[in-house]
Amino acid sequence: MKQSERTRPVAFVTGSSRGIGLGIAEHLARKGFDLAINGVRDESAVTDVLGTLRQFGTEVIYCQGSIADAASRATMLARINDRFGQLTLLVNNAGIAPQVRADILEATEESFDQLLNVNLKGAYFLTQAVANWMIRQKKEDAGFQAGIITVSSISATVASVNRGDYCISKAGLSMATQLFAVRLGEFGIPVYEVRPGIIKTDMTAGVTAKYDTLIADGLTVQPRWGLPDDVGRAVAAIAEGGFPYSTGQVFMVDGGLTLSRL
Repeated sequence: MKQSERTRPVAFVTGSSRGIGLGIAEHLARKGFDLAINGVRDESAVTDVLGTLRQFGTEVIYCQGSIADAASRATMLARINDRFGQLTLLVNNAGIAPQVRADILEATEESFDQLLNVNLKGAYFLTQAVANWMIRQKKEDAGFQAGIITVSSISATVASVNRGDYCISKAGLSMATQLFAVRLGEFGIPVYEVRPGIIKTDMTAGVTAKYDTLIADGLTVQPRWGLPDDVGRAVAAIAEGGFPYSTGQVFMVDGGLTLSRL
């Protein structure tokens, strides 16, 4: 389908078959986006997810693959182009946690390389490819509207010495947002960062008791866990175009965790 024939925007949300990514996809579907969903599991494992999203009347495809792999990135973008003929929104959400939370005095290079390859390098070069595609679309149609949203973490600035590799990957994503915002400004393509706090997902399941206690003791101003729905609402609000003069900015979704308090 050619771009000129489409009336619905198209979003590619990485790491969106569950957790925060799925919360984002659901809210984008409600806002009228067609979707390219991404994960590393076989499509047969996410049929229920795809069915749920299609109940919103949205067209959904599943792009299986790791963003850390260059060939997979190219294949996924080619599939989106073949199916939709355009891409109006990239949401960089895919990411992994360290397999073992290790003190930075003992952490391994293997873990560091794995985290940086997926969380930072993969997202960086996927954004590069999508940005060039969006520029081409903009040159073909001056009225074409596009944007990029990267989901990072409070770990971009909050130091956790038993997850140094994770923190560094998120700090890198934060700088990548600024870099792409500057570079794409001349093309009218805004770039944003959404920075979640403690969100209840598969990734945090192993530390539930720890954070239950910390939240009860006042870790967050709003005394509850964050939910994928909270992040989804924020991303969808940005994707609607309500912040056209705020490129490069960070949107906090952390329940007030990072507020300075006495």
